[in-house]
Amino acid sequence: MRRILVIGGGYAGFYTAWKLEKKLRRDEAEVVVVDPRPYMTYQPFLPEVVAGSVEARHAAISLRRNLHRTKLVAGMVNHIEHQARTVVIRPAQGSDFTMTYDVLVVTAGAVTRTFDVPGVADRAIGLKHVEEAVAIRDRVLTAFDEAACLPPGRDRSRLLTFTFVGGGFSGVEGFAELMSLAQALVKHYPELSVDDLAFHLVEATGRILPEVTEKPGRWVVKMLERRGAHVHLGTTMDSAEDGHVVLSDGTTFDSELVVWTAGNAATRLLRNYTDLPHTPRGLVQVRADLRIGTDDEIVPDAWAAGDDAAVPDLASPVPGAFTVPNAQNAVRQGKRLAKNLVRVLRGREPRNYVHRSLGAIATLGLGKGIFQYRGIVIKGLPAWLMHRGYHVLAVPTWDRKFRVLAVWLIAFFYGRDIVSLASVQSPREAFETEAKEATVSSTRSA
Repeated sequence: MRRILVIGGGYAGFYTAWKLEKKLRRDEAEVVVVDPRPYMTYQPFLPEVVAGSVEARHAAISLRRNLHRTKLVAGMVNHIEHQARTVVIRPAQGSDFTMTYDVLVVTAGAVTRTFDVPGVADRAIGLKHVEEAVAIRDRVLTAFDEAACLPPGRDRSRLLTFTFVGGGFSGVEGFAELMSLAQALVKHYPELSVDDLAFHLVEATGRILPEVTEKPGRWVVKMLERRGAHVHLGTTMDSAEDGHVVLSDGTTFDSELVVWTAGNAATRLLRNYTDLPHTPRGLVQVRADLRIGTDDEIVPDAWAAGDDAAVPDLASPVPGAFTVPNAQNAVRQGKRLAKNLVRVLRGREPRNYVHRSLGAIATLGLGKGIFQYRGIVIKGLPAWLMHRGYHVLAVPTWDRKFRVLAVWLIAFFYGRDIVSLASVQSPREAFETEAKEATVSSTRSA
């Protein structure tokens, strides 16, 4: 029986395996998914996880619960030798091992693009995984608790200054939702006021939200500034050492929290550890039918989709354009890849991937959003409601849909939970402290 090896269990990988389970006969092929995480992250919910509007577990789709006929390997592929049909896997526990396959599907996704900025590696946090969203939320809540015990001054200002680098959808949504959370928290802290808060959004280009046209983008900037944000356009971060932020426009300030959302980059696996063809940016070279290769040459038994694949955008009027690395494309590419793979296994020709955008939609804090489809632009509460309606329908599995709806309804009547669980990052600290105190007391008694 043939083995189909799927590298990565994100959007494209999850939907590829999910659809293959439904379309393949039980004796037709074995599907294996390799991923270090046991879940798929529903990334559009991460900004709402930051704000506490969605529970962290509800943004994580369990692979084992939903992929019933797929073999799951908890590990990371660190080398691909397609000519020999082998990969090297580093498991969560134990030594590296080699796995053979007949058909390869590369859906490894992308990683956060970073630059050699002093202090970023030590201070910043990304917004690509559930763990990061939870950590950001906990840091904000902890900062409020600590700042409430301090007198006005530099230390309090540092704790209550929040910085996002990157003005794409992930950065702007996360920034706006964090603002919404922080400004709502003030009423629970009589020692603090809204004037104590500072929010900085840093974007290297001259505009934010490149997925929408210029005029709606300007509206978002003005709306954020009215709410108290400092939006630094055409600006880069020069340093963040020890929490002291230095921007290229000369602005300096201290910031306890720096969130880095400055775009995506190909994984090191695809840049350096594979014999598959790739673009200068490190993305896998993919045909319109999602087979790896070019119009002139096809790499046999190799497919790719999602953020790590340079997929030709046949719906774009721009010659040579590639599909935008977003959830819309990753989900639909995964489904098309599964259908095409089955067609090829059964001796039929694959079909090209063509998808026309459904529009761009973003949440900008509680009750605020923006939506654009071609020339149609909707702002404010209607766009926010559309955002929630679209994503509750788009998130996979019915149990997740109902869980998210339940959290939203509870928050509507009772507000968001404002408890920080930052201590879970060091769960043994309290136990160790007590154990040491007990040892000291025992020694003194003796």
